[in-house]
Amino acid sequence: MTAAANPPRVLNFGCRLNAFESEAMRELAGEAGLDDAIIVNTCAVTGEAVRQAAQAIRRARRENPDARIVVTGCAAQTEPARFADMPEVDHVIGNGGKLTPETFAALGHSGAARVQVADIAATRQTSGHVSGGFGQPRAFVQVQNGCDHRCTFCIIPFGRGPSRSVPADGVVAQVRRLIEAGTVEVVLSGVDLTAYGADLLDGATLGTLVRKLLKALPDLRRLRLSSIDQVEADPELMRAIAEEERLMPHLHLSLQAGDDLILKRMKRRHTRADALAFCETARKLRPGIAFGADLIAGFPTETAEMFARSLALAEDCGLTTLHVFPFSPRPGTPAARMPQVVPAAIKERAAKLRAEGQRRRDLALAAEVGRTVEIMFEQPRLGRTPQYIEVQTPPGITGAIAHVRITGYANGRLIGAAA
Repeated sequence: MTAAANPPRVLNFGCRLNAFESEAMRELAGEAGLDDAIIVNTCAVTGEAVRQAAQAIRRARRENPDARIVVTGCAAQTEPARFADMPEVDHVIGNGGKLTPETFAALGHSGAARVQVADIAATRQTSGHVSGGFGQPRAFVQVQNGCDHRCTFCIIPFGRGPSRSVPADGVVAQVRRLIEAGTVEVVLSGVDLTAYGADLLDGATLGTLVRKLLKALPDLRRLRLSSIDQVEADPELMRAIAEEERLMPHLHLSLQAGDDLILKRMKRRHTRADALAFCETARKLRPGIAFGADLIAGFPTETAEMFARSLALAEDCGLTTLHVFPFSPRPGTPAARMPQVVPAAIKERAAKLRAEGQRRRDLALAAEVGRTVEIMFEQPRLGRTPQYIEVQTPPGITGAIAHVRITGYANGRLIGAAA
């Protein structure tokens, strides 16, 4: 197929799952011949995310008056009328149809409906073919979508629908295709990844999926997990962490807070003690494992003392990276109706969490100096360790995976030399 002079573009907002779904949509739009299309893949996590998407749509129209603008993603699913009311928008596509070839093929015809948003709660399947990074050293494979939980700050279940899993055989087949195309590291991804298998009725869990992939695909050099809800980690997954060297020793945890009352008001299913116990257990099973985590600053009713317990969680759990989210009330969620923390305090607390995250990141980087580590190159001269730390290398080091000697660190990266 001849490449389009102006192939489809995607403006992506939100999570990693959105990011690689955007790549899949770019490919689908290109295959459908939607030259000059601009696909806006929205996020609904906060009201600010929705505002930014709308702003980007208006800017895209000003800069591309003849482009076809297609809005999709979680905000399009939860607020279709908002985007349909924008004169800049040509089509609004719900999450249920955004990853199907038929959707994009239909957009090429003049009779295509302007708004195509179905009830996501009725969806019972996910798109097993979806992956991002085909032909690249690292690829993402979506094995799960949706969420059955109802955290009080989160609207994502209404944007993504119920939890649903890709059968293991389909995942194995997709990963095999990626390996044949040159991928050496695969990241399993999902909205609620540790809920994998609950809907399949065959006893599958995330742990059994990991075991099956590694057994069936001996040429898969590295396997990673995206963000997990540690309270859902099944026994087989914990055994895999201990026994499978190709399962990388890095976990990103959905912690959100370190105070029990705030966790309860968030409607999370773990306590502070649960988080500490998980990290301690995982570290015993896999010495050297690294943890990142999501933390929310300024959740409604959070006092200074409650925040202090969240701040201390980074030290107590031994976290090396923090993804910090200043709380932003999302209309339609219970947390938006709770007593709010003043914006200045939220901003200050978020800054403190970020500073603590940087401090702990620097400690982790300093601890690597002098060691020889295995890295996987994402691009020339830039790779990552098993613990997902970036390493900048000098010219001349070749191979998808190589060993380098760490000589220092700067700007959040390790500096490597030939081993």
